[in-house]
Amino acid sequence: MKHILEKYIPTHAVEPVFGLIEANHIHLKIVNERKTRHGDYRRKPDGSHQITVNANLNKYRFLITLIHEIAHLLAFESFGRHIKPHGLEWKKTFQRLMLPFIRPEIFPVQLLPLIARHFKNPKASSDTDAHLSVALKQFDEENDKNYIFEVPHGSIFRIYNGRIFRKGEQRIKRFECVEVKTGRVYLFQPNAEVELLKAAN
Repeated sequence: MKHILEKYIPTHAVEPVFGLIEANHIHLKIVNERKTRHGDYRRKPDGSHQITVNANLNKYRFLITLIHEIAHLLAFESFGRHIKPHGLEWKKTFQRLMLPFIRPEIFPVQLLPLIARHFKNPKASSDTDAHLSVALKQFDEENDKNYIFEVPHGSIFRIYNGRIFRKGEQRIKRFECVEVKTGRVYLFQPNAEVELLKAAN
């Protein structure tokens, strides 16, 4: 397991992460990209624990995602299955587990303040923290995607499932975008990744 972890997370995180996996009898599966989530946790019928994480994540996002899912396991074990998946018990568990990793031997110095701020009140997904998400993206492999906030007003873009939209006005943090086929309005987070089809003049 250690040699597998070395391919996916920062070197100095391997030993402590391996310790968490061993201590909690976790079956870790590294899977093909899923557009709607980076990872998940489930308790199998035999009582064992399975965590899946997307293989395409950069090593910093992979680490955050893996600790996120281990926090689900430990929060459910400590507080019972009735708690909210991303409630206070999970937040406290996630903070406690993540704290030893927030150091320069593991994360680049420019990420540390953003990570520290995020973990004051961690969200259900790091993607909903636009500043952290954009900062993490710089460590991804090159692709042809843009963030919504980078796309000019009025431009036409496509999302992961093929649906096509026109970018509209910004409403507080999110952007109103009209689906071209139906005319329905949807709100997009500023860091949503999209494929630009036609830039506005």
